[in-house]
Amino acid sequence: MRALTFNPDLSFDVVPDPVPTPSQALIRVAAFSLNFGEIAYSGADARPGHVPGWDAAGVVVQPAADGTGPAAGTRVVTFGWSGAWAELRAVDTSDLAVVPDAVDLGPAGALPVAGVTALQALRRLGPVAGRRVLVTGASGGVGRFAVQLAARAGAQVVASAGSPARARGLRELGAAEIVFGPEHLEGRVYGVLDIVGGRQLAQAFYRLEDDGVVMAVGRAAREATVIDFEQAGTRSARGRIENFNVTTPFGADLAHLVGLLAAGELDAQVGWRGPWDRVREAADALLARRVAGKAVLDV
Repeated sequence: MRALTFNPDLSFDVVPDPVPTPSQALIRVAAFSLNFGEIAYSGADARPGHVPGWDAAGVVVQPAADGTGPAAGTRVVTFGWSGAWAELRAVDTSDLAVVPDAVDLGPAGALPVAGVTALQALRRLGPVAGRRVLVTGASGGVGRFAVQLAARAGAQVVASAGSPARARGLRELGAAEIVFGPEHLEGRVYGVLDIVGGRQLAQAFYRLEDDGVVMAVGRAAREATVIDFEQAGTRSARGRIENFNVTTPFGADLAHLVGLLAAGELDAQVGWRGPWDRVREAADALLARRVAGKAVLDV
């Protein structure tokens, strides 16, 4: 089958078809989405024949041998830590969800890592109804899902973006306030979904209410975080930072997000879409922060 690999650069290759385990379904991929981490930290997977990719949507061509999961011909969205950037993918049935016929597989393919990360991180914050929640990196893939889901949960969402252009559309997604960096935030917040890391995580921490929580979700800044607990004017000693990591399986959370997408209650925010032979263009745009939301490739 045809697939994308890092060999050493991102390029097309012909690799063997995947062989599913008894608990895996074989999927013909229709679309996949790119995630910042797959591109920015690609070195670990840069070995001959390895097919990267976390998110993919498509159609079941061979159901799981153990009887779990959907039948052949079913439209699905899938997650795995590799194998998405190819014509065929073998995926555990616990990490997929059925996609209704009325839902475009492209936006569905944008849901797994970004959508589930936002959903699980918000869940870790606990009840947020009536509370002020800051989302850093709000203009990116995870951030735009986080703004929507936090607003749906009743939070007063403060969206932090890098520029007015990057912030476009965030109020329509549910942001009550927009700031350009946590250092410009007035007042304090109960919770933070931090997708940027580095200096922004520190600045967000300084603005917590007592007993507030920062979920350290991502490292888009690719810089270390230094927090001065003695900084003059801070009052966040009782706050805490939790290093967030998404947990598997994804199936139930994916089904929930697909349901919201189908009902028109969630927007996948696909900011770039094109055929998969334009993957380098999409990857460059994602790394350069020129994509508002998700980049989706059609196979």
